[in-house]
Amino acid sequence: MTETDNAGSWVRAWSASPQAPDGGLGSLDDHPPLADVTLRQVVRLSGGGRRVRIRFTNEFGTAPCTIGAARVGLAAPGGAVRSGSEHVLTFSGAPAVTIPAGAPLLSDPVDLPLPDLAELSVSLYLPERVDVCTCHDPALDAGWRIPGDAVAAPALPENAADLPVRALISAVEVLADPPAETIVVVGDSRTDGAGSTPGTHHSWPELLAERLVRRGAAARYVANQGISGNRMLNDGIGSAVLARFDRDVLATPRLGYVVLSIGANDIAISGIPRDDDSLAGFLAMFPAAPVTTDDVIAGYRQLIARARAHGARVYGTTIAPYEGAEVYTAESERARQTVNEWIRTAGAFDAVLDFDAVWRDPHHPSRILSGFHAGDHLHGNDAGYQALADSVDLSLFT
Repeated sequence: MTETDNAGSWVRAWSASPQAPDGGLGSLDDHPPLADVTLRQVVRLSGGGRRVRIRFTNEFGTAPCTIGAARVGLAAPGGAVRSGSEHVLTFSGAPAVTIPAGAPLLSDPVDLPLPDLAELSVSLYLPERVDVCTCHDPALDAGWRIPGDAVAAPALPENAADLPVRALISAVEVLADPPAETIVVVGDSRTDGAGSTPGTHHSWPELLAERLVRRGAAARYVANQGISGNRMLNDGIGSAVLARFDRDVLATPRLGYVVLSIGANDIAISGIPRDDDSLAGFLAMFPAAPVTTDDVIAGYRQLIARARAHGARVYGTTIAPYEGAEVYTAESERARQTVNEWIRTAGAFDAVLDFDAVWRDPHHPSRILSGFHAGDHLHGNDAGYQALADSVDLSLFT
């Protein structure tokens, strides 16, 4: 009998979908290479547990990546680590490890009681140069790079610099009592939290996690697998959802629910005229031919079938409006309405979260309510994401 059989189940309490540094928003472009440097990153867990392990990632690396030392502890303000909570991370008992190119790697578990919504500090030392850093771009939570080996520093040194991406970590898993399960939300920038205030945990999946914790019923954890600029059918900014679904969703321990909140970029980018020179640079980031609404619907059906084959319930969100954004066209608006009608009426999902109804302006339904967007008519602000989270029927996750 395994440790998890005796003492609970490993469940994913936090996640960030891995990307190649040149497959994101370019936030690392002007930063010096990572070499002889400590990375300290803060993540907020969606639920607590008795033990914790970290999933590191070199999945887009082109060479092995060495972690010379690593520690975990409860985060304190200003990049510090709460005294008495620090734990050395090991890897098959060793204090250092080399992650093969293209691979993830789990740390050994450590005993660290964690309350719901705990902020965790993860520090790792990179003794050798990392030319291709697997990351999540951008990071909306705090992270720093510190020269040398500073994993044991209780406070943030003065020579620390901001780290604009989530670097080399993709998940945190905790040991929890059954019937703990994870809700995986897979989507684009609106799932990722673009437009929300950095450092405030105001993506709608994080706000949903807060509501679930306040409900105080059976443990339901939330893993945010949004990528800003992501599409369902084709690569571009991040791997397409159809390509990353096994890694980011189906490999999740204790997967219970999948929320698909994707398709907006497939529709919007396909609606942009290819002879629009003003958007030529933007379109260059999104290769592949335009797709149809039938293509998008077929993509949903594929994802639903793959999730159900793993025993998960699958919920879909309607696509919220975006007239006023640079990428808006009348053609893409017609496609949005067609896809939303299918999401609402086809019966393909176990339930529908009608985010279009939450955000649309009743007097101009192709636009987001002025108080809900971040000024770009595309992404939510804190109030907009709070409205999405508040609209979710929590009984769907019992």
